Amino acid sequence: MKIIRAATELKPGRKTVCLAIGFFDGVHLGHQQIIRQTITDARQHDAIALVLTFDRHPNSVVAPGYVPPLIYSLPQKLRAIESLGADMLLLIHFDEKFSRQTGEEFICQLVRDSGKIQSLCVGMDFVFGYKRSGDVALLKKLGDKTGFAVHGLAAVSLDGQIVSSTRIREAIRAGELDTASQMLGRPYMISGRVVGGDRVGRQLGFPTANLDVTGLILPPNGVYVGLTKVKKKSYRVALNIGFRPTMASVARQLRVEAHLLDFDGNLYGEELTVEMGVKLREERKFPSSAELHQQISRDLAALRALA
Repeated sequence: MKIIRAATELKPGRKTVCLAIGFFDGVHLGHQQIIRQTITDARQHDAIALVLTFDRHPNSVVAPGYVPPLIYSLPQKLRAIESLGADMLLLIHFDEKFSRQTGEEFICQLVRDSGKIQSLCVGMDFVFGYKRSGDVALLKKLGDKTGFAVHGLAAVSLDGQIVSSTRIREAIRAGELDTASQMLGRPYMISGRVVGGDRVGRQLGFPTANLDVTGLILPPNGVYVGLTKVKKKSYRVALNIGFRPTMASVARQLRVEAHLLDFDGNLYGEELTVEMGVKLREERKFPSSAELHQQISRDLAALRALA
């Protein structure tokens, strides 16, 4: 999947475009329906299957006090979209200037820059543009005027309830990871760049990769079973989410730390994605670092026994 930053990179006149638009946090079952409809249209019309999304949540610009924690990091979201088979992805930098466009201005500019749009697919409740001035009705009006078909797809339901990013966040926050996975259509994963830490894990004899999960929704604190891949090789993971209460000498800061079983290498700067499994135990404070060391040893033995 080729990633572009402006619709003019499509080289108008070469091929028509079938377009999906959305923020697509989590790329859940509802989002997948939109993207797959776009790909189906593109194959039928020998067109480019193009997904348009944004590099940050629009609320981070238009309503900074109401930015929801995200399900996926941006690289994780892009990989999920690519896995569905899209040809290209238009990644829009959402800033103050962009946010001032009306819905009509946004679509008309997109039509001018991309050449001919064959079809456009969104969720039925999709709204966009300055002061939410655009919706499916506007898209259909503009489609009739400029010649593109519009699909406003109804939300997907699972067990009688609508699948949404909000519901997935609620499930993750409650520790209902199986429920989140069902709505995502794939196992729930945490992904983040490995950053430097204070090497407490290494001092205890269990080196960890500290994940930068800034802005992401997280499950309840505790120790979890996980699975990751490094250079196409799979490793079992003990993932700790919490404040490390036993270590009084370190700053109280929420950390997500992954210990990879039988791994020896440098992961700094790499993005590590951990598929989340069952919760081994709650986070708790131990009387001493020696007792914490003993508990970690028991955690790793339990992890090996699960394999």
